[in-house]
Amino acid sequence: MPPKLTQEIITAAIDGFESQKTRIDAQIQELRAILSGSPVESAVSPEPAKGKRRKMSAAGRRAIAEAQRRRWAESKKHAEPIAPEPVKHKRKLSRAGRAAIVAATKKRWALKRAEDAKAQGGTTKAAQKKAPAKRTALTQAAAQ
Repeated sequence: MPPKLTQEIITAAIDGFESQKTRIDAQIQELRAILSGSPVESAVSPEPAKGKRRKMSAAGRRAIAEAQRRRWAESKKHAEPIAPEPVKHKRKLSRAGRAAIVAATKKRWALKRAEDAKAQGGTTKAAQKKAPAKRTALTQAAAQ
């Protein structure tokens, strides 16, 4: 009983015969070139197969997929189970707590400003604003 010829087998046979044909054509060209005495150059170059790809049967794809599933199942079987992390609830700040933080921040900044003013020679913002006014009065008196 002859083997069953499927479309895939016939396509593979055609591809094989075409590659043999190109190889034989190249050898014939070389022999003709030797007969004529011209340098040996193959006129026919083997053409790269464009778009011709081997096609895998559906059964082959299924077998590969099943084998991969078995491999994954085996690797997961040996892996340690991962316990889910406990969910941490986000803590909320009470109004009283926020007010205390704001008050402490204001107090710190007031102390910082006082230290800066002391470091500048005791001038405050009010004294700094008045200083240009005095200068302008003096410059006006000097200008008269």
